[in-house]
Amino acid sequence: MGGTQSLALPLGKGPHQVGCADVMVGHTRQGLFLRLFYPCLPRAGAERPLWIPRYEYCGGLADFAHRSRRWCAPLLNAAIGSCRVPVSWNGPFKPCSRRYPLIVFSHGLGAFRTLYSSVCSELASWGFAVAALEHRDHSASATYVCPAGAGSEEWIPYQRVPQGQKEFYFRKKQVHQRAEECVRALRLFEDIDSGKSVPNVLHQDFDLSVLKDSIDLTKVAVMGHSFGGVTAVPARVTALVKEPSFRCAVALDAWMFPLENALYPEVPKPVLFINTEKFQTPESVAKMKRLSSRNSQTKIITILGSVHQSQTDFTFLTGKLLSRIFGARGTLDPYKGLDITSRAALAFLQRHLNLEEEFHQWDDLLEGIGDSVVPEAPFCRSNL
Repeated sequence: MGGTQSLALPLGKGPHQVGCADVMVGHTRQGLFLRLFYPCLPRAGAERPLWIPRYEYCGGLADFAHRSRRWCAPLLNAAIGSCRVPVSWNGPFKPCSRRYPLIVFSHGLGAFRTLYSSVCSELASWGFAVAALEHRDHSASATYVCPAGAGSEEWIPYQRVPQGQKEFYFRKKQVHQRAEECVRALRLFEDIDSGKSVPNVLHQDFDLSVLKDSIDLTKVAVMGHSFGGVTAVPARVTALVKEPSFRCAVALDAWMFPLENALYPEVPKPVLFINTEKFQTPESVAKMKRLSSRNSQTKIITILGSVHQSQTDFTFLTGKLLSRIFGARGTLDPYKGLDITSRAALAFLQRHLNLEEEFHQWDDLLEGIGDSVVPEAPFCRSNL
Protein backbone atom coordinates (compact mmCIF):
# COMPACT_ATOMS: atom_id res chain seq x y z
CA MET A 1 0.00 0.00 0.00
CA GLY A 2 2.80 2.41 0.88
CA GLY A 3 4.33 1.87 -2.55
CA THR A 4 1.23 3.02 -4.40
CA GLN A 5 0.77 6.26 -2.46
CA SER A 6 3.33 9.04 -2.19
CA LEU A 7 3.71 12.57 -0.95
CA ALA A 8 6.08 14.83 -2.85
CA LEU A 9 5.91 18.28 -1.35
CA PRO A 10 7.73 20.85 -3.48
CA LEU A 11 10.82 22.73 -2.43
CA GLY A 12 10.31 26.45 -1.98
CA LYS A 13 11.13 28.47 -5.11
CA GLY A 14 12.44 31.53 -3.30
CA PRO A 15 16.09 32.45 -2.69
CA HIS A 16 16.22 31.11 0.87
CA GLN A 17 16.56 27.58 2.16
CA VAL A 18 13.88 26.81 4.74
CA GLY A 19 14.10 25.45 8.25
CA CYS A 20 11.33 24.57 10.67
CA ALA A 21 10.93 23.91 14.36
CA ASP A 22 8.06 23.05 16.70
CA VAL A 23 7.32 25.47 19.53
CA MET A 24 5.08 24.81 22.52
CA VAL A 25 4.75 27.51 25.16
CA GLY A 26 2.99 26.81 28.44
CA HIS A 27 1.70 23.56 29.97
CA THR A 28 -2.05 24.20 29.63
CA ARG A 29 -4.57 24.68 26.83
CA GLN A 30 -4.14 28.42 27.31
CA GLY A 31 -0.59 28.14 26.00
CA LEU A 32 0.46 27.96 22.37
CA PHE A 33 1.56 25.28 19.91
CA LEU A 34 2.97 26.05 16.48
CA ARG A 35 5.39 24.99 13.78
CA LEU A 36 7.70 27.81 12.72
CA PHE A 37 8.98 27.96 9.13
CA TYR A 38 11.87 30.37 8.55
CA PRO A 39 14.82 31.13 6.24
CA CYS A 40 17.80 29.06 7.33
CA LEU A 41 21.46 28.51 6.56
CA PRO A 42 22.50 25.44 4.56
CA ARG A 43 23.44 22.43 6.67
CA ALA A 44 24.94 19.24 5.29
CA GLY A 45 22.87 16.14 5.99
CA ALA A 46 19.99 18.16 7.42
CA GLU A 47 17.19 16.05 8.86
CA ARG A 48 13.78 16.43 7.23
CA PRO A 49 10.79 16.31 9.62
CA LEU A 50 7.94 13.85 9.28
CA TRP A 51 4.86 15.31 7.63
CA ILE A 52 2.55 13.44 10.04
CA PRO A 53 4.46 13.98 13.28
CA ARG A 54 2.74 11.33 15.43
CA TYR A 55 0.56 8.26 14.85
CA GLU A 56 -2.22 9.87 16.91
CA TYR A 57 -2.79 12.34 14.09
CA CYS A 58 -3.66 9.45 11.74
CA GLY A 59 -6.41 8.44 14.15
CA GLY A 60 -7.64 12.03 14.29
CA LEU A 61 -7.75 12.29 10.51
CA ALA A 62 -9.74 9.05 10.36
CA ASP A 63 -12.25 10.44 12.86
CA PHE A 64 -12.60 13.70 10.94
CA ALA A 65 -13.16 11.84 7.66
CA HIS A 66 -15.91 9.69 9.27
CA ARG A 67 -13.79 6.58 8.75
CA SER A 68 -13.10 3.73 11.12
CA ARG A 69 -9.93 4.26 13.14
CA ARG A 70 -9.44 0.51 13.11
CA TRP A 71 -8.62 0.37 9.41
CA CYS A 72 -8.13 4.00 8.30
CA ALA A 73 -5.48 5.04 10.84
CA PRO A 74 -3.14 2.12 9.99
CA LEU A 75 -3.80 2.72 6.29
CA LEU A 76 -2.82 6.37 6.58
CA ASN A 77 0.23 5.50 8.63
CA ALA A 78 1.37 2.91 6.08
CA ALA A 79 0.69 5.20 3.13
CA ILE A 80 2.03 8.55 4.34
CA GLY A 81 3.43 8.00 7.83
CA SER A 82 7.02 7.98 6.57
CA CYS A 83 6.66 11.03 4.29
CA ARG A 84 8.89 13.96 5.11
CA VAL A 85 8.77 17.72 4.50
CA PRO A 86 11.65 19.07 2.34
CA VAL A 87 12.90 21.56 4.94
CA SER A 88 15.75 21.51 7.47
CA TRP A 89 14.52 20.31 10.87
CA ASN A 90 15.73 22.80 13.52
CA GLY A 91 18.03 24.23 10.85
CA PRO A 92 20.28 27.19 11.77
CA PHE A 93 18.35 30.46 11.52
CA LYS A 94 19.61 32.77 8.75
CA PRO A 95 20.35 36.25 10.13
CA CYS A 96 18.99 39.21 8.17
CA SER A 97 19.76 42.87 8.74
CA ARG A 98 16.33 43.95 7.43
CA ARG A 99 14.34 41.55 9.63
CA TYR A 100 11.78 39.10 8.27
CA PRO A 101 8.05 39.95 8.11
CA LEU A 102 5.79 37.59 10.07
CA ILE A 103 2.78 35.54 8.94
CA VAL A 104 0.55 33.83 11.52
CA PHE A 105 -1.17 30.88 9.80
CA SER A 106 -4.45 29.32 10.98
CA HIS A 107 -5.42 25.80 9.84
CA GLY A 108 -8.85 24.56 8.75
CA LEU A 109 -11.27 22.14 10.41
CA GLY A 110 -9.73 18.73 10.98
CA ALA A 111 -6.23 19.89 10.08
CA PHE A 112 -3.18 20.63 12.23
CA ARG A 113 0.10 22.53 12.12
CA THR A 114 1.87 20.48 9.41
CA LEU A 115 -0.84 20.06 6.74
CA TYR A 116 0.00 23.36 5.01
CA SER A 117 3.76 22.80 4.87
CA SER A 118 3.88 23.42 1.11
CA VAL A 119 2.50 26.98 1.20
CA CYS A 120 4.21 27.82 4.52
CA SER A 121 7.64 26.68 3.31
CA GLU A 122 7.11 28.46 -0.03
CA LEU A 123 6.45 31.75 1.74
CA ALA A 124 9.41 31.20 4.07
CA SER A 125 11.66 30.65 1.05
CA TRP A 126 10.81 34.21 -0.03
CA GLY A 127 11.93 35.68 3.29
CA PHE A 128 9.03 35.33 5.74
CA ALA A 129 8.81 33.79 9.17
CA VAL A 130 5.61 31.72 9.17
CA ALA A 131 4.05 30.55 12.45
CA ALA A 132 1.62 27.71 11.62
CA LEU A 133 -0.63 27.32 14.65
CA GLU A 134 -2.19 24.12 15.97
CA HIS A 135 -5.44 25.27 17.52
CA ARG A 136 -6.73 23.85 20.81
CA ASP A 137 -10.42 24.62 20.27
CA HIS A 138 -11.23 21.00 19.29
CA SER A 139 -11.08 21.95 15.58
CA ALA A 140 -7.77 20.19 14.94
CA SER A 141 -8.10 16.51 14.08
CA ALA A 142 -5.84 15.99 17.09
CA THR A 143 -3.48 18.04 19.23
CA TYR A 144 -2.00 17.86 22.70
CA VAL A 145 -0.58 19.72 25.68
CA CYS A 146 2.23 18.69 28.02
CA PRO A 147 0.98 19.24 31.59
CA ALA A 148 3.70 20.28 34.02
CA GLY A 149 5.11 17.32 35.91
CA ALA A 150 2.83 14.80 34.23
CA GLY A 151 5.54 13.17 32.14
CA SER A 152 3.07 12.51 29.30
CA GLU A 153 0.84 14.35 26.86
CA GLU A 154 -2.82 15.19 27.25
CA TRP A 155 -4.49 14.74 23.88
CA ILE A 156 -7.29 17.03 22.67
CA PRO A 157 -9.54 15.29 20.12
CA TYR A 158 -11.55 16.78 17.27
CA GLN A 159 -15.11 17.57 18.39
CA ARG A 160 -18.18 17.66 16.19
CA VAL A 161 -21.07 20.02 16.85
CA PRO A 162 -22.89 18.64 19.92
CA GLN A 163 -26.34 17.24 19.26
CA GLY A 164 -29.04 19.84 19.75
CA GLN A 165 -26.63 22.78 19.49
CA LYS A 166 -26.73 25.17 16.55
CA GLU A 167 -23.57 25.02 14.49
CA PHE A 168 -23.24 28.79 14.12
CA TYR A 169 -22.94 29.38 17.86
CA PHE A 170 -20.59 26.43 18.33
CA ARG A 171 -18.30 27.58 15.52
CA LYS A 172 -18.49 31.25 16.55
CA LYS A 173 -17.03 30.36 19.94
CA GLN A 174 -14.24 28.40 18.23
CA VAL A 175 -13.51 31.31 15.86
CA HIS A 176 -12.98 33.67 18.77
CA GLN A 177 -10.71 31.20 20.59
CA ARG A 178 -8.71 30.75 17.40
CA ALA A 179 -8.47 34.50 16.96
CA GLU A 180 -7.14 34.86 20.49
CA GLU A 181 -4.52 32.21 19.72
CA CYS A 182 -3.44 34.21 16.68
CA VAL A 183 -3.00 37.27 18.88
CA ARG A 184 -1.18 35.12 21.44
CA ALA A 185 1.27 34.06 18.73
CA LEU A 186 2.01 37.71 18.00
CA ARG A 187 2.58 38.30 21.72
CA LEU A 188 5.05 35.40 21.74
CA PHE A 189 7.21 37.07 19.10
CA GLU A 190 6.94 40.40 20.91
CA ASP A 191 8.21 38.72 24.08
CA ILE A 192 11.12 37.14 22.24
CA ASP A 193 12.00 40.45 20.60
CA SER A 194 11.99 42.21 23.96
CA GLY A 195 14.60 39.76 25.23
CA LYS A 196 12.28 37.83 27.51
CA SER A 197 13.25 34.20 28.04
CA VAL A 198 10.59 31.97 26.45
CA PRO A 199 11.11 28.28 27.29
CA ASN A 200 10.03 25.76 24.67
CA VAL A 201 8.21 22.96 26.49
CA LEU A 202 9.30 20.51 23.77
CA HIS A 203 13.00 21.03 24.63
CA GLN A 204 14.09 21.09 21.01
CA ASP A 205 17.45 22.14 19.61
CA PHE A 206 16.10 25.37 18.15
CA ASP A 207 16.91 28.35 20.39
CA LEU A 208 14.06 30.88 20.24
CA SER A 209 16.39 33.68 21.34
CA VAL A 210 17.95 33.73 17.84
CA LEU A 211 14.72 35.37 16.68
CA LYS A 212 15.44 38.50 18.74
CA ASP A 213 15.95 41.52 16.45
CA SER A 214 15.18 39.27 13.45
CA ILE A 215 11.38 39.51 13.08
CA ASP A 216 9.83 42.75 11.82
CA LEU A 217 6.84 43.23 14.11
CA THR A 218 5.71 46.25 12.11
CA LYS A 219 5.06 43.93 9.14
CA VAL A 220 2.69 41.23 10.34
CA ALA A 221 -0.11 39.47 8.46
CA VAL A 222 -2.52 36.68 9.32
CA MET A 223 -3.40 33.89 6.89
CA GLY A 224 -5.52 30.76 6.97
CA HIS A 225 -7.47 28.13 5.09
CA SER A 226 -11.23 27.39 5.30
CA PHE A 227 -12.13 27.75 8.99
CA GLY A 228 -8.65 29.21 9.34
CA GLY A 229 -9.45 31.62 6.53
CA VAL A 230 -12.42 33.04 8.37
CA THR A 231 -10.32 32.99 11.56
CA ALA A 232 -7.98 35.39 9.78
CA VAL A 233 -10.74 38.00 9.56
CA PRO A 234 -11.86 38.16 13.23
CA ALA A 235 -8.28 37.59 14.34
CA ARG A 236 -7.44 40.95 12.89
CA VAL A 237 -10.54 42.52 14.39
CA THR A 238 -9.62 41.23 17.85
CA ALA A 239 -6.03 42.37 17.43
CA LEU A 240 -6.98 45.80 16.10
CA VAL A 241 -9.04 46.49 19.20
CA LYS A 242 -5.83 46.11 21.20
CA GLU A 243 -3.15 47.26 18.74
CA PRO A 244 -2.80 47.51 14.94
CA SER A 245 -0.04 45.00 14.27
CA PHE A 246 -2.04 42.75 11.94
CA ARG A 247 -1.97 44.87 8.80
CA CYS A 248 -3.71 42.57 6.32
CA ALA A 249 -5.11 39.06 5.92
CA VAL A 250 -4.95 36.32 3.28
CA ALA A 251 -7.94 33.94 3.40
CA LEU A 252 -7.64 30.68 1.45
CA ASP A 253 -11.11 29.39 0.49
CA ALA A 254 -12.56 30.95 3.63
CA TRP A 255 -15.59 29.28 5.21
CA MET A 256 -17.57 32.44 5.94
CA PHE A 257 -20.48 30.79 7.77
CA PRO A 258 -19.21 31.45 11.35
CA LEU A 259 -18.49 35.15 10.76
CA GLU A 260 -21.06 37.16 12.70
CA ASN A 261 -22.63 40.23 11.14
CA ALA A 262 -21.44 42.56 13.90
CA LEU A 263 -17.83 42.07 12.83
CA TYR A 264 -18.19 43.49 9.32
CA PRO A 265 -17.90 47.19 10.25
CA GLU A 266 -14.82 46.36 12.34
CA VAL A 267 -12.66 45.03 9.48
CA PRO A 268 -11.01 48.20 8.10
CA LYS A 269 -7.85 46.54 6.79
CA PRO A 270 -7.53 44.71 3.44
CA VAL A 271 -8.21 41.01 2.94
CA LEU A 272 -7.22 38.83 -0.03
CA PHE A 273 -9.71 36.01 -0.61
CA ILE A 274 -8.21 33.23 -2.75
CA ASN A 275 -11.07 30.84 -3.50
CA THR A 276 -11.17 27.44 -5.14
CA GLU A 277 -13.64 26.67 -7.89
CA LYS A 278 -15.65 23.92 -6.19
CA PHE A 279 -16.26 25.08 -2.62
CA GLN A 280 -17.83 28.51 -2.29
CA THR A 281 -21.57 29.21 -2.14
CA PRO A 282 -23.41 32.41 -3.14
CA GLU A 283 -24.03 33.14 0.56
CA SER A 284 -20.35 32.87 1.42
CA VAL A 285 -19.25 34.99 -1.52
CA ALA A 286 -21.86 37.63 -0.61
CA LYS A 287 -20.17 37.96 2.79
CA MET A 288 -16.80 38.42 1.10
CA LYS A 289 -18.26 41.09 -1.18
CA ARG A 290 -19.71 42.85 1.82
CA LEU A 291 -16.17 43.20 3.15
CA SER A 292 -14.75 44.24 -0.23
CA SER A 293 -17.42 46.93 -0.57
CA ARG A 294 -15.97 48.57 2.55
CA ASN A 295 -12.36 48.52 1.31
CA SER A 296 -11.27 48.82 -2.32
CA GLN A 297 -8.03 47.02 -1.46
CA THR A 298 -9.87 43.84 -0.44
CA LYS A 299 -9.64 41.41 -3.37
CA ILE A 300 -11.49 38.22 -4.33
CA ILE A 301 -10.10 35.78 -6.89
CA THR A 302 -10.92 32.17 -7.82
CA ILE A 303 -8.50 29.48 -8.99
CA LEU A 304 -10.14 27.38 -11.69
CA GLY A 305 -9.83 23.59 -11.66
CA SER A 306 -9.26 23.55 -7.90
CA VAL A 307 -11.16 21.99 -5.00
CA HIS A 308 -11.18 22.85 -1.30
CA GLN A 309 -8.27 20.54 -0.44
CA SER A 310 -6.18 21.96 -3.31
CA GLN A 311 -4.80 24.52 -0.85
CA THR A 312 -3.58 21.84 1.57
CA ASP A 313 -0.72 19.38 1.27
CA PHE A 314 -3.22 16.61 0.53
CA THR A 315 -3.35 17.81 -3.07
CA PHE A 316 0.16 16.42 -3.53
CA LEU A 317 -1.00 12.93 -2.54
CA THR A 318 -1.04 10.51 -5.44
CA GLY A 319 -3.15 7.40 -5.58
CA LYS A 320 -6.87 7.08 -6.04
CA LEU A 321 -7.70 5.68 -2.59
CA LEU A 322 -6.39 8.50 -0.40
CA SER A 323 -7.52 11.14 -2.86
CA ARG A 324 -11.02 9.66 -2.64
CA ILE A 325 -10.98 9.67 1.18
CA PHE A 326 -10.00 13.33 1.42
CA GLY A 327 -11.34 14.74 -1.88
CA ALA A 328 -7.88 16.13 -2.47
CA ARG A 329 -7.57 16.57 -6.21
CA GLY A 330 -9.05 18.99 -8.71
CA THR A 331 -8.23 19.10 -12.42
CA LEU A 332 -5.55 21.79 -12.00
CA ASP A 333 -1.96 20.62 -11.56
CA PRO A 334 -1.27 21.02 -7.80
CA TYR A 335 2.11 22.64 -8.38
CA LYS A 336 0.50 25.28 -10.60
CA GLY A 337 -2.19 25.84 -7.98
CA LEU A 338 0.48 26.42 -5.33
CA ASP A 339 2.26 28.89 -7.62
CA ILE A 340 -0.92 30.93 -8.13
CA THR A 341 -1.77 30.90 -4.42
CA SER A 342 1.69 31.85 -3.18
CA ARG A 343 2.37 34.46 -5.86
CA ALA A 344 -0.97 36.21 -5.32
CA ALA A 345 -0.31 36.19 -1.58
CA LEU A 346 3.22 37.58 -2.05
CA ALA A 347 1.97 40.39 -4.30
CA PHE A 348 -0.72 41.29 -1.77
CA LEU A 349 1.69 41.15 1.16
CA GLN A 350 4.22 43.38 -0.60
CA ARG A 351 1.50 45.94 -1.25
CA HIS A 352 0.16 46.07 2.31
CA LEU A 353 3.28 45.36 4.36
CA ASN A 354 5.34 47.85 2.30
CA LEU A 355 7.97 45.28 1.41
CA GLU A 356 11.01 46.13 -0.71
CA GLU A 357 10.79 43.06 -2.94
CA GLU A 358 9.86 42.23 -6.53
CA PHE A 359 6.54 40.56 -5.72
CA HIS A 360 4.63 43.26 -7.60
CA GLN A 361 5.47 41.28 -10.76
CA TRP A 362 2.45 39.14 -9.81
CA ASP A 363 0.03 42.04 -9.22
CA ASP A 364 -2.17 40.91 -12.14
CA LEU A 365 -3.21 37.88 -10.11
CA LEU A 366 -4.84 40.19 -7.57
CA GLU A 367 -7.23 41.32 -10.32
CA GLY A 368 -7.95 37.74 -11.40
CA ILE A 369 -5.83 38.12 -14.54
CA GLY A 370 -3.84 35.09 -15.61
CA ASP A 371 -4.06 31.46 -16.58
CA SER A 372 -6.49 29.43 -14.42
CA VAL A 373 -7.57 32.43 -12.34
CA VAL A 374 -10.62 34.70 -12.58
CA PRO A 375 -11.78 37.73 -10.59
CA GLU A 376 -14.29 37.32 -7.77
CA ALA A 377 -16.19 34.03 -7.51
CA PRO A 378 -18.61 32.95 -10.23
CA PHE A 379 -21.61 31.37 -8.49
CA CYS A 380 -22.20 29.00 -11.38
CA ARG A 381 -18.96 27.26 -10.55
CA SER A 382 -19.98 26.35 -6.99
CA ASN A 383 -21.23 22.84 -6.32
CA LEU A 384 -22.24 23.14 -2.66
